[in-house]
Amino acid sequence: MSTHRVAQVAAPGGTFEIVEREVPEPGPGHVRVAVDACGICHSDAAFVDAAFPGVRFPLVPGHEIAGRIDELGEGAQSRGWHAGERVTVGWFGGSCGHCTPCRQGDFIVCENLKVPGWAYDGGFAETMIAPMDALARIPDALASTDAGPLACAGVTTYNGLRRSSGRPGDLVAVLGLGGLGHLGVQYAAAMGFETVAIARGTAKADLAKQLGAHHYIDSTADTTVADALRSLGGAKVVLATAGSSDAITATVDGLSHRGELVVIGAAFEPMGISPVQLILQGRIVRGHPSGTAQDVHDTMAFSTLHGIRPMTEIMPLDQADEAYQKMLSGAVRFRMVLTTR
Repeated sequence: MSTHRVAQVAAPGGTFEIVEREVPEPGPGHVRVAVDACGICHSDAAFVDAAFPGVRFPLVPGHEIAGRIDELGEGAQSRGWHAGERVTVGWFGGSCGHCTPCRQGDFIVCENLKVPGWAYDGGFAETMIAPMDALARIPDALASTDAGPLACAGVTTYNGLRRSSGRPGDLVAVLGLGGLGHLGVQYAAAMGFETVAIARGTAKADLAKQLGAHHYIDSTADTTVADALRSLGGAKVVLATAGSSDAITATVDGLSHRGELVVIGAAFEPMGISPVQLILQGRIVRGHPSGTAQDVHDTMAFSTLHGIRPMTEIMPLDQADEAYQKMLSGAVRFRMVLTTR
C-alpha cells in the first residue's frame, strides 16, 4: 500500500499534525494531483474553526493548489486531460451541474459548490483528488508557488475588477493592502485604472506605489477615507479586500455617482450603510465570489502577460501549523505557501 503525507486538523480549532494516509485513487471524472504547492488563505480558518456548516474532521484544508496530474480517473483523458500536466485547483473546486445557477452557466455560485477542504480533502497534502471541472492549466512561465495563490486570491481580485463597472481611466480604489489587496493594486494598474491604494498608516505607501498605485490613502489620517476619495474626484469602483465591515463602510461616501462597491473581503459583522447613501447617488453594493476554473485560467494568463505575481513566503508542508499560525497573525507579506518538495 502506497502512502502520502497530509497536514490535518483532528478537531475544530485544533493544531495541524502530519500523518500518513493511503494514496487515494481518482474516480470517474476526477484526477489525482501531485501537489507541488498550496497557498494558505484566511478562509481556511473558517474551515479549521468549523464556522461553515458540514465541515468534517479530521480536516485537510487548502484551496490554492498547484501541482501535476498524477493519475487519471475514467473519462478524464477523453476530456483532454493528460498525466503530467501542471494544473491549479482554487476555491472553485467543482460544481454540481444541476442547480439553477449551474443551469444558467453561473457555476461559481453553484448551490452545491465543492470547495477543497470543505467538500473534499484539500491541498495541504502531497496528493489530492479533484474533479475535472475544477482544473486550470498553469502557464509554463508561472511557478507553482505563484500559481497556487492566483487560483484564489488572484482570481478573486482580478475577476472582481474586470466584472466591475470600472473602465480604463476611471478612478478605482483598492481597500486593504494584504493578501488580496497587493494583487488587486497590480491588476487595477495593469487594467488602466487610475489606482488608489487604501491601508492603515503610512508604512505601506511606498509599497503601494511600487505595485502600481497612483495614489495612497492612509485610513488612520485625520482626513476620512471618503473625503480623501472625493478630493480625487470620487471612486468609480472600490474593491474592498479588507475583512473589516467598518473599513468597508467608511469608503461608501467616497464613491462617485453611480459608483460601485465590490466586496470581496469576508467579514461576518453587518456593514453600516444607509439606504440614503445609495439612493441619492445611485450607488451599487455588490458581493463578489471567486471565479471558475476558466476565470483562474484567464487570471494566470493576464498575470503572465503583465508580470503580476503574488508576494509569498514559502514553508515546507512539515511546518504547516507554524505557517498557518503566521497567516493568522497577519505577519505574512503577503501570501503563505506550503511546498511538498
